[in-house]
Amino acid sequence: MRLLGGLHYLMLAGRSPGWEWGEVRETLGRERDWLAAFTAGQTVQTNEVQRCWALVPAFLSLAGRPFELVELGSSAGLNLVWDRYRYRYAGGSWGPDGSPLELSGEERRPVPAELLSRDVEVVRRRGIDLEPVDLSSDDGVRLLSCFVWADQPERLERLRAAIEVARADPPEILRGDYVDVLPGILADRVSGALAVVFQTVSTIYLSKERYAELRRIVDEAEPPVAWISTRRLDEDETGVEGGFELELRADERAPARLVARLGYHGQWLEWRGLREP
Repeated sequence: MRLLGGLHYLMLAGRSPGWEWGEVRETLGRERDWLAAFTAGQTVQTNEVQRCWALVPAFLSLAGRPFELVELGSSAGLNLVWDRYRYRYAGGSWGPDGSPLELSGEERRPVPAELLSRDVEVVRRRGIDLEPVDLSSDDGVRLLSCFVWADQPERLERLRAAIEVARADPPEILRGDYVDVLPGILADRVSGALAVVFQTVSTIYLSKERYAELRRIVDEAEPPVAWISTRRLDEDETGVEGGFELELRADERAPARLVARLGYHGQWLEWRGLREP
């Protein structure tokens, strides 16, 4: 992934002519030192905004008071501005008309129209990432783009549109290990807002001990705090292969519950909701 990302980066920067094998071979030789440094030091960074299409029903399930968003493993923060995108579902649309980005997908169980009638207000957005990507620079945009597979132009187009939205009013991204940084974030909150802590995929890279510590921090935080998260493999409830389970905890007095299953990149959604046993 790092090597292919490096080759894609060079192509985006105009330093590699193309993906034909002869061109790739020539680039591997000419850019050997740069690629060696890139693969040794650059972690894979993806910020798949299509997942927002699968997350929106979970966010809307919490509607009723202002949101203070906290994303764990936020990369460049594109998922922190999810409410600025437009969404299409079988039961209706949601989000601002005229957004540069409109998202849709395959609904394996439909999202209720009642959910899509709800409004949200976001009063603060903060993300935490070990290596945040700075979208104000061309290098940051290339870095985020290079880890999208080069033969998937639709994902690249989504990314470019999301970057346009985020650049207009970027969220705050803090550098650090989110297990260490989160307690300070939760201690500094907007009065009257619901802190919505969410993440997609990043917790699979935590050890069991660090993950247990993260859940303890969220569970013991001063309410109100909600939790939205794709589950780790050892938390699987349905036993169905392919895709992630999505859980939501709307009330600190209740455990997190399975509310959906979704494709790895958010390309499909099986919405179950909070009321389904």
